[in-house]
Amino acid sequence: MDFEKDLSVSETGIPGLKVVELSVHGDARGWFKENWQREKMCALGLPADFRPVQNNVSFNASRGVTRGVHAEPWDKFISVATGSVFGAWVDLRPGETFGRVFTCVLDPSRAIYVPRGVGNSFQALEDGTAYTYLVNAHWSAELKKTYTFVNLADPTLGIEWPIPLSEATLSEADRHHPMLADALPMAPRRTLVTGCNGQLGRAMHKLAERRGLLASFDFCDIDTFDFSDPAQYDRYDWSLYGTVINCGAYTAVDRAETPEGRTACWKANATGPSLLARTCAEHGVTLVHVSSDYVFDGTAENHGEGEDLSPLSVYGQSKAAGDLAVAGCPRHYVVRSSWVIGEGHNFVLTMRGLARRCDDPSDGLDRVTVVDDQLGRLTFTDQMAEGILWLLGYREGDAEPSAPAPYGTYNLTGSGRVASWAQIAREVFELTCGNGDAVTPVTTAEYYASAAGPVAPRPEHSDLDLSKIRAAGFSPRDWEDELREYVGSLDG
Repeated sequence: MDFEKDLSVSETGIPGLKVVELSVHGDARGWFKENWQREKMCALGLPADFRPVQNNVSFNASRGVTRGVHAEPWDKFISVATGSVFGAWVDLRPGETFGRVFTCVLDPSRAIYVPRGVGNSFQALEDGTAYTYLVNAHWSAELKKTYTFVNLADPTLGIEWPIPLSEATLSEADRHHPMLADALPMAPRRTLVTGCNGQLGRAMHKLAERRGLLASFDFCDIDTFDFSDPAQYDRYDWSLYGTVINCGAYTAVDRAETPEGRTACWKANATGPSLLARTCAEHGVTLVHVSSDYVFDGTAENHGEGEDLSPLSVYGQSKAAGDLAVAGCPRHYVVRSSWVIGEGHNFVLTMRGLARRCDDPSDGLDRVTVVDDQLGRLTFTDQMAEGILWLLGYREGDAEPSAPAPYGTYNLTGSGRVASWAQIAREVFELTCGNGDAVTPVTTAEYYASAAGPVAPRPEHSDLDLSKIRAAGFSPRDWEDELREYVGSLDG
């Protein structure tokens, strides 16, 4: 054992599998080491979000005890307290590195970080070897069903065991694990999508189906999981999930100004996200939360992600509260959108219907008034869904995320020019019936004066800066191109 090494972390050729050289201090009494030092080790390359919740010890009475190859659905940090082991690790995650092998000897001065889905095995090289490991998920019978295995003796792995397996001590189960050709890849962590019957939830379902991801996605709506109710969280084994995409929200902006609407709005947009954030933080789950331009007062002409929150309405205040709660989850994305258009009731469908009425002489409607001093860009839900998967690291053909974007807040709207509601309405009228002149612009003040019932204050400027998400590699489509395609699909 080397008593002179400095703490260091090195790569192995298996993505995420990292060898950790430990600094051990010894004298005539024995030795001392910092076996796990999160701050130092993360600074050298271990994942900053590895937060162990359980410590296990495997005591091996005799030299030659051999265990594995087992892949479990959690990350682990493996070290040796006494003795030494020859370790062999096999990548059992789906992808191009499936079946790749790394071997080395571990003693008290060398540890290894093993990511979820990499199979682990070892052979004790000394009597009385104590092998210990930290894991970031609690053991459960449900999780045990997701383990996968490969045979220690598979010649295609080419593992050169120091002690021949014919002379080693193995369990019967380990002797009969499948060869690599028959081994099941570790299933990806599941993704839970809330609010699946809303506009974004439906778009996410369609995209997951097109990408072949439905097998690892669970979709729920308020009827199956009310995420604002603390009592419903025990219905899920959160250790099975790697991501929650929260598409659920209260979006009746004007109704939120009423006593009944205010309660429902805060429950869905603030209480629910707060409970989701706490649960995801406890279980190391990534939380994606969809926010809104309404968290700003709209005095700035362009809003970056770092602008101070300044909501005008009850709806905006509830969304801002949800943003702050989600930001407390270590693995989080807050995705801010504006003027959302998707499957279901939306502004474009309303304008399309009015355009047809104005085009029908028998209807009696010849003009409509639309606000012309609120400025922004449409966000189509198909682009929102694409952008969210991009942030999570999904690329075309990926079965699970590979290279996610840094956690944080991202603006995600359509690209292109900034326009008013009236200008967008004119485009819809032109695309529908060629009667854009039937749209009469009015000011927000004029609209408020003529409205029946409560009207929520709205930001004047809703243009969200897209620089950050473009820097992450995702370029949203021009909303006008999407609008033409959308209206054309309705006519078809």
